Amino acid sequence: MNKNEILFEKIALEVKALIDSEKIVELNRYLEELHPRDIAEILVDLEEEKRIKLFEVLPWEIGAKVLDELDSDIFSSILSKISIEHKKKILDLMSQDDMVDILSDLSEDKRQEIINLLDSELAEDIKELLVYKEDSAGGIMTTDFIALRKDITVYSAIEYLRENAPDAETIYYVYVIDKDQKLVGVISLRELIIAKPNSLIEDIMSEKVISVNVNDDQEEVAKLVSKYDFLAIPVTDINGKLRGIITVDDIIDVIQEEATEDIYKFAGTSEAESEHLEEDKFFSKVIYSVKARLPWLLITLLGGTLSATILGKYESTISQYTAVSFFMPLLTGMGGNVGTQSSTLTVRGIATGHVDMKRAFKTIFQEMSVGASVGVVCSVIICIVAYLWMGDFKLGVVVGIAMAANMLTAATIGTLVPIIFKKLGVDPAVASAPFISTTLDITGLTIYFTLTTVLLLKIS
Repeated sequence: MNKNEILFEKIALEVKALIDSEKIVELNRYLEELHPRDIAEILVDLEEEKRIKLFEVLPWEIGAKVLDELDSDIFSSILSKISIEHKKKILDLMSQDDMVDILSDLSEDKRQEIINLLDSELAEDIKELLVYKEDSAGGIMTTDFIALRKDITVYSAIEYLRENAPDAETIYYVYVIDKDQKLVGVISLRELIIAKPNSLIEDIMSEKVISVNVNDDQEEVAKLVSKYDFLAIPVTDINGKLRGIITVDDIIDVIQEEATEDIYKFAGTSEAESEHLEEDKFFSKVIYSVKARLPWLLITLLGGTLSATILGKYESTISQYTAVSFFMPLLTGMGGNVGTQSSTLTVRGIATGHVDMKRAFKTIFQEMSVGASVGVVCSVIICIVAYLWMGDFKLGVVVGIAMAANMLTAATIGTLVPIIFKKLGVDPAVASAPFISTTLDITGLTIYFTLTTVLLLKIS
């Protein structure tokens, strides 16, 4: 545990002690000094009764920020225990994009109940955002932004900012629109401040504005923001009208979410299983986990059955040359490792935009070269080991050649499969370890026993 974690533990204990002793004034002062994220983490670990006590002590502004950090279940639980007036105040202060994320996970009845507490303008904005897919640009954008008409002066723009900036998500970038609400430019706050008061916005704005469409996938948006180091990016509809903005804090959440999703897919499971494991019902956890994992395990089982079938076809080879069976686990294991390494790098490259269809052949050739190189090194080592162990030079040569061929094949398949999946419009992360390993077990055994049959038996 590092010093930050130790400090947080002390803070959590202090907060719990203040709640237990019902020192409300001291608790209020103490909480005002904490970050909303830390308060949210402390709140999650509390019993429900203490959780409500803590939340009711929070100032409205801090309470709204804490709600932004909570999942839908705790969010709904807290709102159900506080007064109507308290609900309305807190909800009005929440950021739109975070509220939409939470509401999208609630049932229709609970969602509508919360929307009914909002003022009419905010309720309409929330309903509009809920229409978009959760993982699209429209689903993660906020309509709390400032846009300036291109035909106004800098002086008027600054006055407008003074009046409206408190309600905006960010004002580091100010986007410029025409009379039809279409996005036509962007200007930084710095450029706006140093410009002459009587200058027109259209004369100082940059027309080279990069934007995304409301239907673009959130992963593509994250790539764009990461590429250009933006603090925010505008979102337009099909007609080019400015509909919202996506800020960098939401992009960080997307990157974390996408990375987590890929990790689960590589393991042959899903994030939903992890979330389900936090529930209290034992049998519910078990059943859900079985459903999540079984499909990939069945694929592995099918692959294992095919591998057994291959071994059956080479039964005579194994019976005549028993020593070849000693090296089967080594060959399949090494092939699986190389294949998983190549597929991991390829999937990651696709996710970050460093691997695309234009660079597919270069990527495949590069990984094949790596596979061939490590294959040669490992084949020489295993050839020597097999000869010294078994005293059979021919066996050592066969095992060495099989090792090199298997590792080259593994690197090729591990790279090729994700690229093909991407080309077909399938998430390349589903080319996970179970899929790659199963495929390589089959190809590895086929290569090994074909070489054994040809080089050891037929030639002998």
